[in-house]
Amino acid sequence: MSDWESVIGLEIHAQLATRSKIFSGASTAFGAEPNTQACAVDLGMPGVLPVLNREAVNMAIRFGVAIDAEIDHHSVFARKNYFYPDLPKGYQISQYELPIVGKGHVFISPSEGEHLEIGITRAHLEEDAGKSIHDLFPEQTGIDLNRAGTPLLEIVSEPDMRSAKQAVAYARKIHSLVRYLEICDGNMQEGSFRCDANVSVRRKGEQKLGTRAELKNINSFRFLERAINFEIERQINLNEDGASVVQETRLYDAERDETRSMRSKEEANDYRYFPDPDLLPVVITDADIARIRDALPELPEQKKQRYINDLGLSDYNAELLTANRETAAYFEDALGDAPDQCAQLANWILGDLAGALNRAGLEITAAPITPTMLAQLMQRISDNTISGKIAKEVFEAMWQGEGAADDIIEARGLKQITDSGAIEALIDAVIAANPGQVEQFRAGKEKVLGFFVGQVMKQSQGKANPGQVNQVLRDKLKP
Repeated sequence: MSDWESVIGLEIHAQLATRSKIFSGASTAFGAEPNTQACAVDLGMPGVLPVLNREAVNMAIRFGVAIDAEIDHHSVFARKNYFYPDLPKGYQISQYELPIVGKGHVFISPSEGEHLEIGITRAHLEEDAGKSIHDLFPEQTGIDLNRAGTPLLEIVSEPDMRSAKQAVAYARKIHSLVRYLEICDGNMQEGSFRCDANVSVRRKGEQKLGTRAELKNINSFRFLERAINFEIERQINLNEDGASVVQETRLYDAERDETRSMRSKEEANDYRYFPDPDLLPVVITDADIARIRDALPELPEQKKQRYINDLGLSDYNAELLTANRETAAYFEDALGDAPDQCAQLANWILGDLAGALNRAGLEITAAPITPTMLAQLMQRISDNTISGKIAKEVFEAMWQGEGAADDIIEARGLKQITDSGAIEALIDAVIAANPGQVEQFRAGKEKVLGFFVGQVMKQSQGKANPGQVNQVLRDKLKP
């Protein structure tokens, strides 16, 4: 496989967070009874006309400005013609030759120290189709048209990614961005954020692209990585066996961890695109763009650079903290209560807190430890009230609902021993009990110091200040 290079591009469908659909006043709320939120416009009934949702346009511009893209002042909606049971009109209203958002880019960090720029070809508005349901009726398929007409922003990347890991990092970056911008809730389980991956392989050093397969409607980052990796291996094996990769659309089967053929891949001319005669061209002014740009929040990349430049965080930690808006907000709230604990707060949020949230299956917004509580714990480490090791015990107690750090430290008697006299007494007892190890240390075996530290900490039940213990031990063990 080292002789081959994969080439990957993603098409991401982000459902826009409007209250009504893109061309009608029907609700976009999730979870309604089937076929209760599809009006005559969504169904394409005779005599009805679509009316464009202004807020969907504003959201598309918002995204375009955030990725430093070209915003087309004149864009046109087209009809994409195809038959499918969940598309009652027989066509989907989309954009083809004149999308609303042109070329842009985002930056990703797939691993520590790796920084890549990924080009975005375009982002265009379109309406969603309905949904086919295969598991409600024996030997029959149900059609729910509630989603028909829901506004989507289709974000098409350049084929700039060379591994599944890079593709997932890019998808996560777009997911983070649309949520920061508040144009999409990013809920993959509800279908608000879906990915299609175009995957091909070629011999390393070749410039010509290989034949691609499109992997459709992948609804988790984990499945996206697995699907792409499977597809890369499948295509390499075909090539090495002398067979040809067929241009087609494939589905990913998560249970079998494999992709399988769905249909031959359509070309643009198969859809017979033409401008929609019922919709006027969209005209966007410089004033519209300026107004939306001025209202943008601090974006993930800007926030990341601020954390690095102003707070002194590592590139890696800054990237992780800004990956979603809620984690960044938690960090900044905690920082307000412990302004001198930037690095320590970052490490605890990304380490102990993230691990506890993972095990409990919770989002950070539901964490039982508030930012203020975590900040207080950091302060107690900083002022030597407790050691880092004892802090983990306090953290666990806080997670279990036993109260704030100060209350737990007091109730459990966990205050660190910093009295030099008490520490010297403990050390004298340990040295007297271990003359052999004393001789080893004085003979040059530095590692024996760790033994003594461990014994003192054991005698103090972990409460002795480790820094003081180390220093006093060295002084007393000198020949």
